[in-house]
Amino acid sequence: MKEMGIILKKEQIRNVAIIAHVDHGKTTLVDSLLKQSGVFRQNQEIEERVMDSNDLEKERGITILSKNTAVMYGDVKINIIDTPGHADFGGEVERILKMVDGVVLVVDAFEGPMPQTKFVLKKALELNLPSVICVNKVDRPEARPNEVVDEVLDLFIELDANEIQLDSPFIFASAKKGISGTDADQLQDSMKPLFEAIIENIPCPNGDEDGLTQVLISTIDYNEYIGRIGIGKVERGSVSIGEDLWVSNYENPDKSYKVRIGKLYEYDGLKRVEIEEAITGSIVAISGIEDIEIGDTITSIDDKQPLPFVKISEPTLAMTFSVNNGPFAGQDGKYVTSRQIRARLHKELNTNVSLRVEDTDSADSFRVAGRGELHLSILMEQMRREGYELMVSKPEVLMKKDKNDKLIEPIERVIIDVPEEFMGAVIEKLGARKGEMVNMVQSKGGYTRIEFLIPTRGMIGYRSEFLTDTKGNGILNTLFEGYEPYKGEIPRRSQGSLVSFETGTAVGYGLYNAQERGILFVSPGDKVYEGMIVGENAKPMDIDVNVCKRKQATNMRASGSDDALRLSPPKKMSLEEALEFIEKDELVELTPKNMRIRKRILDKQQRAKQRAKNL
Repeated sequence: MKEMGIILKKEQIRNVAIIAHVDHGKTTLVDSLLKQSGVFRQNQEIEERVMDSNDLEKERGITILSKNTAVMYGDVKINIIDTPGHADFGGEVERILKMVDGVVLVVDAFEGPMPQTKFVLKKALELNLPSVICVNKVDRPEARPNEVVDEVLDLFIELDANEIQLDSPFIFASAKKGISGTDADQLQDSMKPLFEAIIENIPCPNGDEDGLTQVLISTIDYNEYIGRIGIGKVERGSVSIGEDLWVSNYENPDKSYKVRIGKLYEYDGLKRVEIEEAITGSIVAISGIEDIEIGDTITSIDDKQPLPFVKISEPTLAMTFSVNNGPFAGQDGKYVTSRQIRARLHKELNTNVSLRVEDTDSADSFRVAGRGELHLSILMEQMRREGYELMVSKPEVLMKKDKNDKLIEPIERVIIDVPEEFMGAVIEKLGARKGEMVNMVQSKGGYTRIEFLIPTRGMIGYRSEFLTDTKGNGILNTLFEGYEPYKGEIPRRSQGSLVSFETGTAVGYGLYNAQERGILFVSPGDKVYEGMIVGENAKPMDIDVNVCKRKQATNMRASGSDDALRLSPPKKMSLEEALEFIEKDELVELTPKNMRIRKRILDKQQRAKQRAKNL
């Protein structure tokens, strides 16, 4: 096979995944490797974190989807996969590890191993993948690289690593500056030590080059012109354009049909390059197979033996996505019908492996389940940016029954780093949400690390409270722990809603009167409708307010009446905060230009009747 002008053999291929906790520098590290391998021209302008290609990734500074790239170092081709670091995208990490022969574990030289470091490393060790540990950000003033090395080794021991895994090499680096070395105090002005550690410690692929074809599809891409693209590793044999092969699936024995390979691509830097043939160990993209899915195996017609695939973690949260039926529906969006929303959700299933979509009794609503609030809110944010209008319900935790028919619920391990002065508030709040403290140790820089086991439903609505209670100084991380018996009722939001009882435009006078009741969400000039939530009541009950009310015009002038009305700035919520805020009888309305919170039943009288029925 000819690749980048060189005839490559299996021994000249390395397949590695970059894994780490969120924000420890994976994507910046990949940038640095790309720059130093000569992928870019000398004078080419390169944006930072070039691998985070979608707008949401750039804005939030997180990786959501795994990305493939490849670099040549000498005569060795290194296929690199940049994986997400956030727990909600764990489904991406799990299946990507099936494609590689080793990992580069990136750890922040100040923070050390964090909860997600443990999660991704555990997955890599379970698959017996060799590691190269990159202690990144050693140029930070507070960096403590040597202590972090000890902490990483402690983590390996805690995860029952074998002797070979414990002997993994450590490389120290500043990905941002493009420097690295085997000693934290003596760094070279290049990433050469990391490149060499990868080549020496990550083995080449071990499949049989002369065997019958087997390609395991680990991820799916979609292109409007080409259609579905299956991405996976050639586990055995080779694959060529125009070849007749067979598709089967280990989990779905009924899936079995003949295909012809349309086009084959490999990665060269950030580009996909068309090739004629791919050998064992290559990571390839295959187009022309309409129904290709994650977990499918493309095999020789003479073999038809599918490969087992990693079991993807089940969703823990579900929400209802519905057609927007509010008074302002259709004013912003391009796609507003149930048919369009359904088609978009089913298209998402092509690439979003941890998502589940079900039809409901109503033709206008769909039940969507995912790995967490962030996982689902990213999907909503993508949809509204694409021109969709929809309404979403409060997230609900997915319960199960055990073998004795007892109710069990998902439990999160919550790791909190917090200054001592805020510990009391955090412990009290999580205790009320059925959290059980399991560990407390003095952490770094005057912080205390507290670990809790808490029901997933206890975490809904807590993150924004946590930021307020710790004045933004706390760090909160969660990891899915498992299922445990139902922990009982958890107290709900203690504040009611301020509900508009008129449709119109909010004005200063109406808002001034309403703000005495609580915190407002709208400003003068905002369009509101009957049943829309315009603020948070300081007391537990809902109150109807008229924010469109204007001052009566009279000839009388009271002393000081010409002074401007003083309005407190409105509280502007993020999508995640809005989802945490709403109750079961409330919805979040999303359009390309607006996010509103509303009551399910907009009419005041009908709401009162419904309340009376429920009493």
